[in-house]
Amino acid sequence: MSTKNAPTHPQPLDLKSVRITDSYWSNHVDLIKHTVIPYQWEALNDRVPDAEPSHAIRNFRIAAGLEEGSFAGFVFQDTDLYKWLEAVGYSLAQTPDSDLEKVADEAIDLIGAAQLEDGYLNTYFTIDKLDQRWTNLMDCHEMYTAGHLIEAAVAYFYGTGKTKLLDIARKIADHIDDRFGPEEGQIRGYDGHQEIELALIKLYHATGEARYLNLAGFLIDERGQEPNFFQEEFERRGRISHWAPGVVQKGPVNLAYHQAHKPVREHEVATGHAVRAVYMYTAMADLALLKGDNALLEACRRLWNNIVQKQMYVTGSIGSTHHGEAFTFDYDLPNDTNYSETCASIGLIFFAQRLLQNEVKGEYGDVMERALYNTVTAGIAGDGKHYFYVNPMEVWPAASEGNPGKRHIKPVRQKWYGCACCPPNVSRLLSSLGQYIYSASDEALYVHLYIGSQISHQAAGRSVQLDLESRLPWEGQVRLKVQEAEGTGEFTIALRLPGWSAASAIRVNGQPAQYELRDGYAYIRRDWQAGDAVELEFDMQPRRIYAHPNLRASSGKVALQRGPLVYCLEETDNGAPLASLSLPADAELQVVMDGWRGGVAVIETDGLRAGTSAEAPNDLYSTARPQLEQQRLRAVPYTLWGNREPGEMAVWIRES
Repeated sequence: MSTKNAPTHPQPLDLKSVRITDSYWSNHVDLIKHTVIPYQWEALNDRVPDAEPSHAIRNFRIAAGLEEGSFAGFVFQDTDLYKWLEAVGYSLAQTPDSDLEKVADEAIDLIGAAQLEDGYLNTYFTIDKLDQRWTNLMDCHEMYTAGHLIEAAVAYFYGTGKTKLLDIARKIADHIDDRFGPEEGQIRGYDGHQEIELALIKLYHATGEARYLNLAGFLIDERGQEPNFFQEEFERRGRISHWAPGVVQKGPVNLAYHQAHKPVREHEVATGHAVRAVYMYTAMADLALLKGDNALLEACRRLWNNIVQKQMYVTGSIGSTHHGEAFTFDYDLPNDTNYSETCASIGLIFFAQRLLQNEVKGEYGDVMERALYNTVTAGIAGDGKHYFYVNPMEVWPAASEGNPGKRHIKPVRQKWYGCACCPPNVSRLLSSLGQYIYSASDEALYVHLYIGSQISHQAAGRSVQLDLESRLPWEGQVRLKVQEAEGTGEFTIALRLPGWSAASAIRVNGQPAQYELRDGYAYIRRDWQAGDAVELEFDMQPRRIYAHPNLRASSGKVALQRGPLVYCLEETDNGAPLASLSLPADAELQVVMDGWRGGVAVIETDGLRAGTSAEAPNDLYSTARPQLEQQRLRAVPYTLWGNREPGEMAVWIRES
């Protein structure tokens, strides 16, 4: 496969060359390092009181022959440990910690002890179902599980230089490469839950072994071809699903749910399980870049446009139904039953980052920022020990308890989940946050996210050190200063101008900057020297956001946004029911700094509350017009909701 296009395209900066110093984001990164990683290790060992058990470590001990027992948990339970190890690898790359490394090494020894001689590794099958391995790829996620092992191995090798986990990962990757492919005697199949594709590409980058890249390409190219692998596999199993043992299914496989209804280059809209989809799209974008495959890139563009223009929530979350954790159809974005899995927004960030490597466009950075500042960080509590799996736009606790169709909506974050894919996913993303702030090509440095940080970088053959200071998300000032710059020679700094800023001012050394505006980025080329500084000023006025008229659930309503943050109303500030509140179209939106959590910008305004009529206060329906009362409204950042008293929450409010 050709990689001829890769050198001219921007690549993320090495994580070790980026040190986050941001007053806002450092809190998140430090929380992961000091609280979340240790807490999640306890959860994996079933040592968190009153939390759902993980079973992950115990399953490995059983598979390794160190303990008697049966497998417990979901078929993909191993991945919780793998994602935890990936987060550890990124953390150790930035901050060595001998105690943490020792714990991780012991976990890796346990994983190695559970691996079979032929490379196969999956505790669900090795404990008591070895004869069934590779017989139900659609349901049982064997490659998905292996993919998370591979990602963990690459991260841990990067963070520590140790190769044991990488050797384990290569062994199972080689096993899969031997079993799957287009040759006679191989299985022409692919996994029900995509993930291994993007992981194999990481393994290719780490090892230089082209066979891993070729295998990723095969898995993408084979998906959706005729005869359809999933349908044939389903028939061989007697039409029995892993999720409904003993029940013969009558209808055909829902191939669109598995993104296997047609070859991937022909996909027009995002369908099916949201996390699986964006993981696959991430790999497609990777392959498009590495292979120079314009048809694959064009498919990525179509799918991206469909998601962000017709199937994405204002908070950057995706997946509108809890039935299958899936996309449904264009503009179907309910607020009180949406799924919006934390993992799906993380996958959307992966997809956006890979598209930025193919082509630098502000819309990719905008969505990456939207998902990160809102949904991803809402998925974890301020204490680092409670998590959302589902990220709703509207919460009524009584409905979560009393309506079976809304029981997936949790009004408070949970200590852990039996299916705990999201908590360690947040950990691995935030511990690798430095990889998403910048990217660089031979002649340019790109700034995608305004997160305070210091970097060391080679630009146009020159060694430079830069310091980015950011007052986001509370204020709109950003400053990028060149601290050191060896030699002379021009290079470009390209700065994303956020879509949420109605007007952006750029100055270089105190003077209005001369720049080229292209696809949402300001390109400034000059012979940068030590002491040079770029200052940006973004418009931070709170804005009203309106939904497309086809988005019925939010028609006639308004959401509030300031900077990258989407806001919401909580019962603890505004009383209940929130559904009776409305915001006049001419009401002034005022920004107030609150001392909560070290200083938070909240939005206050004058609203109205509809009450019962005096004539028929107890009637469920009445011809009497409701009484309206003035009420002061207070909106807080969505990312922080649910960190105080339990109660109602709403992102969208009626506009009057």
